[in-house]
Amino acid sequence: MNARAKGPPRAVLFGCEGPRLTDAEKRFFAAVNPLGFILFARNVENPDQVRALVRELRAAVGDETAPVLIDQEGGRVQRLGPPHWPARPAAAVFAAAYLENPEQASADLADNARAIARDLADLGITVDCWPVLDLPRPGADPIIGDRALGTDVDSIFALGTAIVTFLQAGGVTPVLKHIPGHGRALVDSHKALPVVTTDLETLRATDFNPFRRLSKAPWAMTAHVVYTDVDPDACATFSVKVIGDVIRGDIGFDGLLISDDLSMHALSGGFTERTQRALAAGCDVVLHCNGDRTEMAAVAEAAHIMTDKALMRFARGEAARRGAPEEIA
Repeated sequence: MNARAKGPPRAVLFGCEGPRLTDAEKRFFAAVNPLGFILFARNVENPDQVRALVRELRAAVGDETAPVLIDQEGGRVQRLGPPHWPARPAAAVFAAAYLENPEQASADLADNARAIARDLADLGITVDCWPVLDLPRPGADPIIGDRALGTDVDSIFALGTAIVTFLQAGGVTPVLKHIPGHGRALVDSHKALPVVTTDLETLRATDFNPFRRLSKAPWAMTAHVVYTDVDPDACATFSVKVIGDVIRGDIGFDGLLISDDLSMHALSGGFTERTQRALAAGCDVVLHCNGDRTEMAAVAEAAHIMTDKALMRFARGEAARRGAPEEIA
């Protein structure tokens, strides 16, 4: 990554309030020096406005290459949509097609990922929080639902590979989510803390498997989910055992690990505590999305400067995005 005049960035990614930065936000981001930013529908009006906002965000931290993230999956989760951008199909469309004709479905999804990468690159957005590698299970909360790339490990791996490959080919960094797996959750982690009681061996063979098979991807996002057979006392985002033994160990992921949004209701405690716990557990960077500056100030105060290892992981992802991809599977 380019060296910043302000020094190495803080280990946090922030959202912002609206379609333009306020003067207060500009001052805050300049003082805090976060790694980067994430956009939501509230930040989007039209292409020229998004490009201008992206420039403002990067100018605030004095880094024209600072990562700007978005969730652009298709279906229910797409921050860019009509009339300025095409509506993209949900993952379930490709998952169903894969059962009929795997080769054609993979090719169609590759074309879709290419098109999304073009849309994002045109706006200066460099990171897409996609693909969803969660393996949905019967009776689970529908928060994953049609966002899933299939109901079996092989389908998810094949279609996930197409997304990772062709986002990167288009100059956009993919983010695997929600590692090590959200598909069994009986509640939506935006609203409450899911607890998965499935035994570890079953999880290794099923939920963790797609992440293991795509473990060379550049970025991943944690699940705010408790896996009682690994750590009954903490969700993955806060768990040294889940991050160290499962994500870094069993799965073998050595890319940049970001938390899911710290403002989600699955998490308890104040924002200082949430930030400290996520970073102490092994997240490289924390994510805070809602643009609430009181919360953001607490997160920023608790977040340390990115470690050398985290900076190395980020730099490796940037090299892949810029055209020096590593093998991902």
